[in-house]
Amino acid sequence: MSASSKQRDLPDLAPLINQALLDPHLDQEALQQACDAARHFGFAGLSTNLTRLTAARERLGPPGPTRLIAVIAFPFGAIPSTLKQAEAEWAAAHGAEELDVVPDFWALSQGRSEPFAEELAKLCALGLPVGVILNMARLPADSLSIAVDAAIDAGASAIQTGNGFGPAVTAADVHQLANLARGRCAIKAAGGLHTLEHSLELVEAGATRIGTSRGPELMQALRRGQT
Repeated sequence: MSASSKQRDLPDLAPLINQALLDPHLDQEALQQACDAARHFGFAGLSTNLTRLTAARERLGPPGPTRLIAVIAFPFGAIPSTLKQAEAEWAAAHGAEELDVVPDFWALSQGRSEPFAEELAKLCALGLPVGVILNMARLPADSLSIAVDAAIDAGASAIQTGNGFGPAVTAADVHQLANLARGRCAIKAAGGLHTLEHSLELVEAGATRIGTSRGPELMQALRRGQT
């Protein structure tokens, strides 16, 4: 296959990208620029924390192609379930269209899968799509398998490779999650994802969503590759 043919075969990443706005030092101007870019490129989602949720909703405008995602108990999930539920309810009331939730790893580490799943089921019952952020770098294989099944049984629409505080996500990570999920939910790859080549590797491995703070840069690189 020629180089030009390969370039034409590059996928459109925009419908797969969840633009992350999670830097605690992000200022108002940067937030607005990121919202505008997400709309311009037609990203699948824009993910942010609760303090910026209202501002992001106002800048994005009415619900459209780019869905507003609120992170819940980010980044480590180490808060009581009642507070996690309150965060999710607040997010739903203030314009969030999806939730990305960090689950109860403490329960999972003690072999208690029931409270792990029950917490997620209550969040899913709010009626918004719920993505579950799994810290693959820290979960043993048996715990990861339990977490995936419990999250899907609870009603999760997606599972995510990590919270961005560990090593960069790999194609092997995505393969592993895809094999465990068996087509029952979406697979979101996130963490250390900065280049077009890396993104395309993850999509080829089975990622159906790409979580990154570099969405506009990826789109610019994609467009340069197609010219």
